[in-house]
Amino acid sequence: MKKALFTLVGLLAFGATQAADLTPMPAQDATAVKPAAATPAEPATAPAETHGTVARAVFTTGIKDREPTDTLSTLTNDVTNITFFTELQGMQGQAVTHRWEHDNKVMAEVKFDVGSSRWRVFSSKRLEPSWTGEWKVSVVDANGGTLSASTFTYTASEKAAAPETAPAAATSPAMPAEPATTK
Repeated sequence: MKKALFTLVGLLAFGATQAADLTPMPAQDATAVKPAAATPAEPATAPAETHGTVARAVFTTGIKDREPTDTLSTLTNDVTNITFFTELQGMQGQAVTHRWEHDNKVMAEVKFDVGSSRWRVFSSKRLEPSWTGEWKVSVVDANGGTLSASTFTYTASEKAAAPETAPAAATSPAMPAEPATTK
């Protein structure tokens, strides 16, 4: 009876290990993955290893020639667009996601496939002026592991708090109320 149970557990473990081996992976990771020993309480699939690093991660108001134009840690709510830039090293063939969070709530996720050993990517977020407080953007690997996390503070603008001195009707219908931003 014990021998039959051991054989059944062994067959289940073998089948689960085979399923783990069929998971598609980047060519550079295929040799690094070793099937985990199966136990009845845990699945036998082992997550793929993430290779490489986040060399730079910055918040900016824009990108020019694939580089951030400035670096921010605070943004006032009279500006409603922000960009998160990352430079990845040694992650060719892998996928990463920019996860935007505010008040511990995921507000957006942007996935990227990394195309070379040095890869620069960015994502932008349009912010509502009422979304003040701390924001966090995490660089997440394909297994859900956090490679890097950066924060910025979105604060109320002094302009927004100041009383309006010009009547609202003074704005011409042909002109936008705020200057247009260009990228």
